[in-house]
Amino acid sequence: MHICGLERFGLKMSTAMSCAFTPSRLQSASSLSKPSSYVGVGPSSAKSSHSAVLLRKSLNPLSSQLVIHGVRSGHKWVERRGCSSRVCTMMSSNTSVGTETLTSAGDALFADYKPTSAFLFPGQGAQAVGMGKDSQSVPAAALLFAKANEILGYDLLDLCLNGPKEKLDSTVISQPAIYVTSLAAVEILRARNGGQDVIDSVDVACGLSLGEYTALAFAGSFSFEDGLKLVKLRGEAMQEASDAAQSAMVSVIGLDAEKVQTLCDAANEEVNDENRVQIANYLCTGNYAVSGGIKGVEVVETKAKSFKARMTVRLAVAGAFHTRFMEPAVSRLEAALAATEIRTPRIPVISNVDAQPHSDPATIKKILARQVTSPVQWETTVKTLLGKGLKNSYELGPGKVIAGILKRIDKTASIENVSA
Repeated sequence: MHICGLERFGLKMSTAMSCAFTPSRLQSASSLSKPSSYVGVGPSSAKSSHSAVLLRKSLNPLSSQLVIHGVRSGHKWVERRGCSSRVCTMMSSNTSVGTETLTSAGDALFADYKPTSAFLFPGQGAQAVGMGKDSQSVPAAALLFAKANEILGYDLLDLCLNGPKEKLDSTVISQPAIYVTSLAAVEILRARNGGQDVIDSVDVACGLSLGEYTALAFAGSFSFEDGLKLVKLRGEAMQEASDAAQSAMVSVIGLDAEKVQTLCDAANEEVNDENRVQIANYLCTGNYAVSGGIKGVEVVETKAKSFKARMTVRLAVAGAFHTRFMEPAVSRLEAALAATEIRTPRIPVISNVDAQPHSDPATIKKILARQVTSPVQWETTVKTLLGKGLKNSYELGPGKVIAGILKRIDKTASIENVSA
């Protein structure tokens, strides 16, 4: 999901973001009424047939292993589950990660992926009253909102179009709203001249926090309906976890990750354990979100100027997402994910937890459950994609936060926004 972001500073960035890349092909819009909707069908080529063989092989449950490694946050060690098929390494210089290696043959399908075209899906904070308007002119996109109304039990489109803003901004509403609107944007693109060719060209996907669910739905890992049910529960669970603690998030503008970490360390020296803070979203240099207890966040805001930060922006979110404060939400997510059919994605979907693609459904479930307590490794994800040769990117959904982040990382990077 989720909240990763900032207001619009220079690059016109909004309060949060999420990104995702797309698969080779989505199922036809007419099939969305079936339980297996949004399950992509690859092109009928020799390459596709070979991929199908690999996918079946990767589903062998006997070949899959769970990777456990430690991640130090402040002075505490937190269990992080679901690492990549190779060495468990977190790419952030601010996070200390254990080097235990447990290979998983069933999770190695995308180990050597080479991205050329990506779909990036936004996260919580990208929502805005009026989004979803364009979807009503495309039947396949309008159908997604109609199906969402049935699943959610309320008129999602009306909230997207008319607000009120306070309700749309709530965690329980904004997460489903962004998920549906982002997938509606895919259908809007498909309806355009040459849009299907763009969709077919996509060979990697990722999403910022919440957007990871959107990316997995696009990649056929689960149906549109199942993904929406997961997102609905995720928003509710995160809201409940936030209500149970006094916590907050703040964006620190103008510092690199090392200095933000030093700022967090200084703040933690002045508060008790319940109010400790940590970097929750690694977006790009000069834009990092810090989460923690309210008192700790207040100390960060007070000390930021002395650390040469340009400014801080308190985020309008329910609580300290992507930290231990969200631990109460994990068990509910684990139960929901255990009951959901998850398949190997058609293309690599990059995890927010370790900036790696995963192909083993069991591993994907474990990572999604732990994602809400783990820092978002967006900066590493984008730099890795660009370093691997990514040429074209498309931001699908409300807002243009991801485009702003991408341009901050690489001014020459190509990205097109497709809204709904």
